[in-house]
Amino acid sequence: MNDHLINHPAILAIFGVTIVIMLLLDLGVFNKNSHTVSNKEAITWSVVWISLSMIFSGIIYYVMGFDAFTKFQSAYWIEKALSVDNLFVFILVFGFFNVPKHLHHKVLFWGIIGALVFRAIFIFTGVELINLTYLPEMEIFGHVTRINVLLTIFGIFLIVAGIKSWSSQEDDDENKDFSKSAGARVVHRFFKVTDNFEGDRFFVIKNGIRMATPLLVVVAVIEFTDLIFAVDSIPAIFAIAPNDPLILYTSNIFAILGLRALYFLLANFMHMFSKLHYGLALILSFIGIKMLIAPFIHISSPLSLAVVGGILICAVAASFLFPAKEE
Repeated sequence: MNDHLINHPAILAIFGVTIVIMLLLDLGVFNKNSHTVSNKEAITWSVVWISLSMIFSGIIYYVMGFDAFTKFQSAYWIEKALSVDNLFVFILVFGFFNVPKHLHHKVLFWGIIGALVFRAIFIFTGVELINLTYLPEMEIFGHVTRINVLLTIFGIFLIVAGIKSWSSQEDDDENKDFSKSAGARVVHRFFKVTDNFEGDRFFVIKNGIRMATPLLVVVAVIEFTDLIFAVDSIPAIFAIAPNDPLILYTSNIFAILGLRALYFLLANFMHMFSKLHYGLALILSFIGIKMLIAPFIHISSPLSLAVVGGILICAVAASFLFPAKEE
């Protein structure tokens, strides 16, 4: 087990208790009955999740120091920014399947429960693979260094992803047939699916046959969509703290758990962030370059945080100064 998990069990315990309590309150108290989430409720929950994330980062600062604090902040805001880019696809998925608005929250809730599990697998497995893929020490340009094969591959991948993101067109997703996505095919392979939604239920019994509802199909599509986006976000945060799964996982989960509230808050205002994908392209490219030059030039966590924050601020400002037309 990683030393950071052994040396800081209190932080892990605080994180686990906080997440369990908040999820139980979310599902069992505040959202026990499916309903349309208002802007006021979305703002409230957004503030709650961001506040909890910042309080937790303060605990990390107190226990682990400033460097760990900046790593958490960097990983958190990178994941948060990349997650905002995912919201456009979520909106298209809900529109494609004609999901009633009062069911959006339930779909996102169970999609995020799945993300808790899969992100843990990706992050903890990734850290172990990184530790196993260091090459022997070698002298390059007069410096003795160790190159990591996996981080080098991630770096190249992120630079390519950044270039593609810069020139990406939203029309590609708008014309996508989500009924043929991997998540939908898995559900249809194992279950018969009803033609219509059955309230907020995932399964119903009809003529003695247990059938899935379209709501389960949507959850599966959202889950597989998140897995695809994780291919970008997980390698990106490895550049921040490649040997610290505690920082990576906690920052990642706090960012994802705040995504639902952010979805409802931004769903009607996505046109106001039309330039965000340019910022994300620059962030992905910067992180990729950081990974490639890490064996020779060290870019500190505070500097990385400043660069990522500066790019995000500039991208949001550009979106407001040069807004796209609302469709």
